[in-house]
Amino acid sequence: MKDLPLGRYRHYKGRDYCVIGVAKHSETQEPLVVYRCLYGDFDLWVRPLRMFTERVSVNGQSQSRFTFLGANGKDEGGA
Repeated sequence: MKDLPLGRYRHYKGRDYCVIGVAKHSETQEPLVVYRCLYGDFDLWVRPLRMFTERVSVNGQSQSRFTFLGANGKDEGGA
C-alpha cells in the first residue's frame, strides 16, 4: 500500500481535512484514504487513494487535489 503522510491537508477548493489513515476496500482491496473534515460537523469521508493524490486542472493550471500541510496541522514552511 502506498505511504501517505497522516495529518492536515488542504483541498484545492480551500477547506482543510485531517487524514486518519489508509484503509482497503473489503471487496476490491483498493486503498481508500480515511479523512475528517475540519469544519462543520467534522464528518468522516473516504476517497480512493489514486483520486486523493491526483492532480486536477483549475483554470487551466494543474495542481494537487490535496496539499499536505503537516503532521501537526501547521504549514510546512514553519508557520
